[in-house]
Amino acid sequence: MTKQRPDQDQHQWEGFKEVDRAIAENRLTSYSWKKAWADPWGRVGFIAFAILLIAFIIYVVIHDLVL
Repeated sequence: MTKQRPDQDQHQWEGFKEVDRAIAENRLTSYSWKKAWADPWGRVGFIAFAILLIAFIIYVVIHDLVL
């Protein structure tokens, strides 16, 4: 027989409630992307990565096809 702490049922982790729901509904990836986009530094990172990726693709196209 396992004993549970008396406060285990009443103790709720407010920060993890949404994560727990996301895992239960199998939408953790969507939650992670939305959470990262809401963060100002995460948004800057996404935009910087997109700009670098586009610049690299343009460089490859110009270098291989034009030159």
